[in-house]
Amino acid sequence: MKIIGTENLTREQVQHELSKGAKFVIYQYCVSLLVITFRRPSDIYFVTADRPFTGARLGYSLLSFIAGWWGIPWGPIWTVQSLWTNLSGGRDVTAQVVKPAA
Repeated sequence: MKIIGTENLTREQVQHELSKGAKFVIYQYCVSLLVITFRRPSDIYFVTADRPFTGARLGYSLLSFIAGWWGIPWGPIWTVQSLWTNLSGGRDVTAQVVKPAA
């Protein structure tokens, strides 16, 4: 999975941001086609403490809001779950991305 937001940062800068409260998050999106509903994770986003809101959070929520409802029965259920996850900040995967040095 691709990590977005660390392209111009060194490892030390990422560690410094993590110590200030940054985290790695995944957003969800839901797309329905009447009888088929897909719920998928986004790429991983690096979210700093001073800029917790990302455009991706809004984009994936908007995609789910528009295209997620239409599948029966999972469309409405997974759309609400995706919106809840995204609007509450995404799923924190920092522990899986940053493994302690052995």
